[in-house]
Amino acid sequence: MESNNNKPESFWQRQATTVKGLVIFFLVLILLIPTYMVADLISERQYRQSEAVGEVSEKWGREQTITGPIIAIPYDEPVYDKEEKAIAMHTGYVYFLPETLNIDGDLKPEKRHRGIFEVVLYESQIELSGSFRLPDIQAQIPENASLRPGQARLIVSIPDLRGIENQVALDWMGEQSFFDPGMPYPGISESGINTPVSLPENQVDIPFKITLNLRGSGSFYMTPVGKVTQAKVHSNWPDPSFTGAFLPDDQTISQTGFDANWKVLHLNRNYPQFWNSENTNIQFYSSTFGVDLFLPVDNYQKATRSIKYAILFISLTFLAVFFIELRQEKPVHPFQYGLIGLALVIFYTLLVSISEHIPFNFAYLIAGAMTVGLAGLYARSLFQSGKMGFLVGGTLTCLYGFLFVTLQLQDYALLIGSIGLFAILATVMYVSRKINFQKE
Repeated sequence: MESNNNKPESFWQRQATTVKGLVIFFLVLILLIPTYMVADLISERQYRQSEAVGEVSEKWGREQTITGPIIAIPYDEPVYDKEEKAIAMHTGYVYFLPETLNIDGDLKPEKRHRGIFEVVLYESQIELSGSFRLPDIQAQIPENASLRPGQARLIVSIPDLRGIENQVALDWMGEQSFFDPGMPYPGISESGINTPVSLPENQVDIPFKITLNLRGSGSFYMTPVGKVTQAKVHSNWPDPSFTGAFLPDDQTISQTGFDANWKVLHLNRNYPQFWNSENTNIQFYSSTFGVDLFLPVDNYQKATRSIKYAILFISLTFLAVFFIELRQEKPVHPFQYGLIGLALVIFYTLLVSISEHIPFNFAYLIAGAMTVGLAGLYARSLFQSGKMGFLVGGTLTCLYGFLFVTLQLQDYALLIGSIGLFAILATVMYVSRKINFQKE
């Protein structure tokens, strides 16, 4: 009788470790809920940063793209009825791009703050020079149309006119004039400047030079509208990111700034040197190129990458405590596991909040030290052993060190992360090989 009463008790004792393991597994899954909440918090702070950048840019000047200069000339084309009688006049436009275009830009960036967020603004001195070589203009419009050469305009597209700091001057065949705001003729863009120009009767090269001081934020782009476009950009910004349809032919980057040079031919882009308003498929944006004034430290991006490893940190820390519990035979309540897990989740809120005020690497060191210290001291208290507290703290230190190295890498992050995870799994398998999960 006594032996029969002991059988159920012996069975539950043998299964206690399995049940405890399942409880810990579900606890890990539950802790994913606050982890996702922290991930949403990071996204919210990142969005708030974008709003701050947008607010400052709206007042200073958004990212700028220079497209031009382009000659636009209106023409009148009669509209006929069924009896081939002219009943109205339709106004069209013919456009010409320069034969050569030289862009010389000097960017002077600076950092501004909107609350705790940094914004990169710049002032620039831009010179556009080159020449036009007009073909037979009459051949570029419908046969029965009449040209209005006296209303020819030189157009330069600029997205945000609030960034213009001075009166924009044009040197046209040795004569100087100034631009007016607006785009009088359609077909180029919605925002820009224009000025009337005179066209010589004989087809010769028409030299031009335009100088302007332009403010913007974040990025500066150019459009290769010349048959041959050569662009040079100089700046004292040490962290450029060259982007767009064309990369520089040569570039020099140092701690004191950068110099970049481009050369683009009309064969490299997908629109012609001249067209009329019957052709509406001119896509300048497909050929723009330039530079982003890159902020090298993005704490939100790194925090987002780090939180993807949260489930790994929680699982491995729980495994370490679980193995210690089995060896020490000192039970740890699931509530206490939960407290350790919450400490690991709070690490990410500490990381984000501290990195908004100091460099990310120092913020990582502070948040990691606080979390390791808290978890290690709590483990020491649970097991009444400094050695066990040091073991838990050492495990977390190794994990945070592995994550820190992974965050510093870009091209090799996936490779190092995969090798590191394999090594961690191998270590767990080695440590657990002699553990008896069923008590006799």
